Amino acid sequence: MTQSHSPSATLVAPMKVSSARRWSLKSVPALRLFASIVLIGLAWEALVWGFSIPSHYVPRLSLVLQAIIATPDAYLAALVRTTAEATTGYVLGAVFGIGAGIAFSRLPVLRDVMFPMFVVSQTIPVIAFGALIVLWFGNTLLAKAIIAFYVTFFPVTVNTLVGMRSVDPRQIALMRSFGATPGQILRQLQFPTALPQIFVALRLGASLSLVGAIVGEWFGDTTGLGVLLLQAMFNENAAGLWAALLCCALVGTMFYAVVAFVERKLVFWGAEQ
Repeated sequence: MTQSHSPSATLVAPMKVSSARRWSLKSVPALRLFASIVLIGLAWEALVWGFSIPSHYVPRLSLVLQAIIATPDAYLAALVRTTAEATTGYVLGAVFGIGAGIAFSRLPVLRDVMFPMFVVSQTIPVIAFGALIVLWFGNTLLAKAIIAFYVTFFPVTVNTLVGMRSVDPRQIALMRSFGATPGQILRQLQFPTALPQIFVALRLGASLSLVGAIVGEWFGDTTGLGVLLLQAMFNENAAGLWAALLCCALVGTMFYAVVAFVERKLVFWGAEQ
């Protein structure tokens, strides 16, 4: 007596294998990141211990983690506050920079008038600009967000303008010949073409916004990673200083990873080149 096999039964196993394979492939980047962090931590601990580096230069990672565990509330509050300041300023700077870049590409007169002012504004050191902003708005989240905005918007504006102007004029002429409106040309040709350039600046701004927020916290604030850095420096607490630096690196890496993830989703054709 022969045993019959239904088509659905023969497809179950391959479908399960393929889904498991897709899951494993998707999990590889996360596993690599986790493995890299573990290896870096082990190397840090081993090198400091093996070379007998004094703790006031580079403390062992275990001592740094102990400093965080000793006062977890302070570090958590600092992470939340600095992340909120940097994120607010970054989003505002990104939106303003993209809008300004598009406006400058479409209105040359506006570009000729405003762009030199943007350039001059960037000659002011961020710490001097931060002092002025804190004087105006006080030690508030808004003040730190404005400083983060200040260091973010200019590279986004420049890269957006460069990306918009990199479009081949023949492509624009071709779309016009088919009756495309200026809005359609912007949405379907110019902005998508400029996206790779825009994301270069957005990835840079992810780090710059954190720097702006931390600098703003140096003007007498009570909470934030910048405050923890100053306190550790004045108290000559090397472990606390490295703990604050580790938290800054964590926030900066998180910002960069989020922007890179969004870039992979939006600029999907970049991975095919």
